[in-house]
Amino acid sequence: MKTRCENCPHYCMIEEGHLGRCHARKNVNGTIICDNYGKITSIALDPIEKKPLMRFYPGSMILSIGSYGCNLRCPFCQNSEISQAYEEDVAYTYISPEELVRRAHELEPQGNIGIAYTYNEPFISYEYVFDCAKLAHEEGLKNVLVTNGMVCEEPLRALLPYIDAMNIDLKGFTREFYDFAGGDFATVRRTIEISAKSCHVEVTTLVIPGKNDSPEEIEELAKWLAGIDPEIPYHLSRFFPDYKMSDAKATPIKTVYDLADVARKHLKYVYTGNC
Repeated sequence: MKTRCENCPHYCMIEEGHLGRCHARKNVNGTIICDNYGKITSIALDPIEKKPLMRFYPGSMILSIGSYGCNLRCPFCQNSEISQAYEEDVAYTYISPEELVRRAHELEPQGNIGIAYTYNEPFISYEYVFDCAKLAHEEGLKNVLVTNGMVCEEPLRALLPYIDAMNIDLKGFTREFYDFAGGDFATVRRTIEISAKSCHVEVTTLVIPGKNDSPEEIEELAKWLAGIDPEIPYHLSRFFPDYKMSDAKATPIKTVYDLADVARKHLKYVYTGNC
């Protein structure tokens, strides 16, 4: 018997005992569970600017964790070793929410302000992120999500009271680009709109030559973002060949700088990364 997952707009119909598109959500006895709950493949104390968040507690550190799986299929993924993996493909350590919060507190003398859910897509580990974020919030720690924004409205709204900041990928500004990445353009825009009313939000676009690098597209994106709030920080980062696009060319540095100038016509804070 199939059960529908309502975590993201793919709405996977998952067979009993099988996983959804994201490799993380599973049908067990007719209930969709988080199969990668607490299975941590990556953990590090990072500068907050690495998320990237430039206008949220600058100069601080944050305990950053990730698991495996993703609900997008970006052929340009910079982290495909875990984002496109199944459980059997990776080494992981189980860390309970209580243990994670304890570790976050232990790192406070080193400048840690909380926990960042990052490296792979955190929303596919929704129940784990929710449990950790709620506990961390109750103990005075900050919660940060680094996400592709591919999440349904109901789970998003339920989690937001415990989230202090998000960096949301806006991978392009056309439906065609989101078809290319295996996502839903409207859902990501809605996530940005809703989240910006609840917490600190910054937005990132990875600039890929010939795919999403036209000045016209970036200007439309910047105008739309400014319509929500012209003070939302916007990051333009440089693509390097990887995953299924390993034979592509890196983004010229000049392209990133030129597109940043376009975005600055509408947005107050525009940053260039990997340049």
